[in-house]
Amino acid sequence: MAAQINPSILSADFARLAEEAEAVKGADWLHVDVMDNHFVPNLTLGMPIVESLLKATDTPLDCHLMIEDPDRWAPQYAEAGAGSVTFHAEAAAAPVRLAREIRRQGARASMALKPATPIEPFEDLLPELDMLLIMTVEPGFGGQAFLDIMLPKIRRTRELISRHNLQLWLQVDGGVSESTIERCAEAGADVFVAGSAVYGMDDPAAAVRSLRAQAERVTAGAPWACAH
Repeated sequence: MAAQINPSILSADFARLAEEAEAVKGADWLHVDVMDNHFVPNLTLGMPIVESLLKATDTPLDCHLMIEDPDRWAPQYAEAGAGSVTFHAEAAAAPVRLAREIRRQGARASMALKPATPIEPFEDLLPELDMLLIMTVEPGFGGQAFLDIMLPKIRRTRELISRHNLQLWLQVDGGVSESTIERCAEAGADVFVAGSAVYGMDDPAAAVRSLRAQAERVTAGAPWACAH
């Protein structure tokens, strides 16, 4: 498989989260946005919901922490059972130490960059990570329009990953849909977070399959494509 689709439960019905998780059975991961109303101007799911979801679904959780002080809180999500934990470069005091601690707790370590944060200063950190997340909207709210100006940043990131011969997943999050996913894949992304493009459809599971097929048409033949 050259592409992964991670439905974002930020776009799901919060009153039916267990059912909504089941509705996308077959997805690669379930993306969980954790926001603290400090790092971003919104307040969403936290540890209690993550713990409940872990009991309600077999789909591994991809927790995206849009929070202050991830050095303190992120390892707890890994310890709780999240399969992947993403912290923001802009919020982490010691990103290398944090990535290593997340891995030590048994999860994949991922770092996210806001749209205005360049990738180049973090080139030396890439070997410490399992995934890098390029935000293609400003973090904080779902349903935003995709920022096309992020495509060159995705390309530069893929070039850095290839230059260092890393098996590093490159995730995009924000405005990913049937009209934008192929552009993201062409630029070098191989993990795609989709919210309303999945949960806004009559058949979310079919939407996952359709988006994956679109992305794989592009990524399957890419020289950097790796098994997931």
